[in-house]
Formats: sequence, C-alpha cells, structure tokens
Amino acid sequence: MEKNNFREELFRIIFKAESPAGKTFDIILLISIILSVIIVFMDSVADLNASYGPELYVAEWFFTILFTIEYILRIYTVRRKWKYIFSFYGIIDLLAILPTYISLIVTGTQFLLVIRILRLLRVFRILKLDRFVGASGYLAASLKASRHKIFVFLSTILSIVVIMGALMYLIEGPENGFDSIPRSIYWAIVTLTTVGYGDIAPNTFWGQAVASLIMIMGYAIIAIPTGIITVEMTRHKDQPEITTCNNCGKRNHESNAKYCSQCGSPLR
Repeated sequence: MEKNNFREELFRIIFKAESPAGKTFDIILLISIILSVIIVFMDSVADLNASYGPELYVAEWFFTILFTIEYILRIYTVRRKWKYIFSFYGIIDLLAILPTYISLIVTGTQFLLVIRILRLLRVFRILKLDRFVGASGYLAASLKASRHKIFVFLSTILSIVVIMGALMYLIEGPENGFDSIPRSIYWAIVTLTTVGYGDIAPNTFWGQAVASLIMIMGYAIIAIPTGIITVEMTRHKDQPEITTCNNCGKRNHESNAKYCSQCGSPLR
C-alpha cells in the first residue's frame, strides 16, 4: 500500500504540474534541458573543447545520467509502461540519452543530444503555454486533412524537376557542368526553389531560356502549398474543439463531458 502511494505521489510530481513539487520538478527539468543543450553547443566549438574538454565531458555525462534516472522513474510510475515508451514523448526521452551511450562506440554521436531541445515541449504547461500546444494540434490536423493534395503537388514538382533536369542535360551537356541527369535534376531543384547556389549554371542560349522558365515557375509554385493548408485551416476554424484527456490521451469526448470516458480523469 505504501509502495503504491509512493508511486502515485511520484507520478503526480513527474507528470503533473498542479502541485508545488510538480512545478519545481518541471522548472528543474527545464533548466537542465537548456544547460545540457548549451553544453553540447560548447563542446562543438574547437577552442572551448580544447580548453574545457574534460569539464564538458563530465557535465555531459552528469546530465545524461540525470535524464536516465528520470526516464526510468517515468517508466516506473506510469501504469501503461509500453504506451509511454512508444509514445512521442517517450521516444524523445529515450533519444535524449542514447547518443551519449552510443558515443562510447561511435565517436561524435554525442552531438545528436541537441534533440533534447524537443523535451521543452513537455514543460509548456508550467509556463501557461498550453494554447500553443493546441494551436500546433490545429495545424497538424490541417496538414493531415490536406495530405492528399500536398502529395499530388509534390508528385507534380518531382515530375517537373526530372523532366527539366533531363532536358538541361541534353541542352548543356557535361562540358557545362551538367555531367549526369541526377546532377541536372539537382540543379533543377535548386533553381525551382529559387535557392540558386550558383555551383552549376547554364551557358547556352536555350539552357538559359529553360532556366528562366523554371525560375518563373518557382515563384508561382511556392504559394501553392500555403494556399492548400490555408484552405484546410479555414475549413476547420468553426469546428468544435476536440477535448483530449491529459492522462490517457483519449480524444473525441462529448462537448459537455467533464471526465474522461476511458480513465475517468477530469477534463480541462
């Protein structure tokens, strides 16, 4: 009984932010995440690494062990352990500690620890930024609703760059830098997206004419995905907000529901 009470209290501290202990835990977690990312940045600077390499190494392992203990405690306190492990936040929590251990075998993987910055999404609630999380869900729903149109759009773009790349390969040829169709397709992508690195450029009249056409198409094409997503966001604007349970993640509750129909937790 005491063991269950301890685990429930630990669960409230780790996963909830309503209690003073929970808020303190989240604030400490927030500071630790930021400091650990700063350590990774500093470690990548050659001068700082040369001067403070051992100290940065110790600090990196300190935060990794700290987050490892936190990850184990999260698994210990939740009831549905596998659901947490394979959830979005569970995977992010695991990826936040794995690179340091992998770096013992593969040198350099510790720089992947910058993924820890995604853990800041978890502590939005302590800064009263829940509305931004809801807005991100709103945007995600719009992207999902327009996925078929976006797929058609991307397929069209892919066809255009393949055709234009092959055409430029025939027009310009290897003597002007277009030494293969894949390299010509790369040029077409760079030109269509109006990036224009300048590492490859057409020299013939017809090549420059095709390049001009692709540039004009690029300006017209950029606005298309924005319009597709905007239409879906407008369509979903007047739909009622979907209430999601913070405890188990169940969605699609009735508009007047006060408690989750799956786990019984109060709904916000």
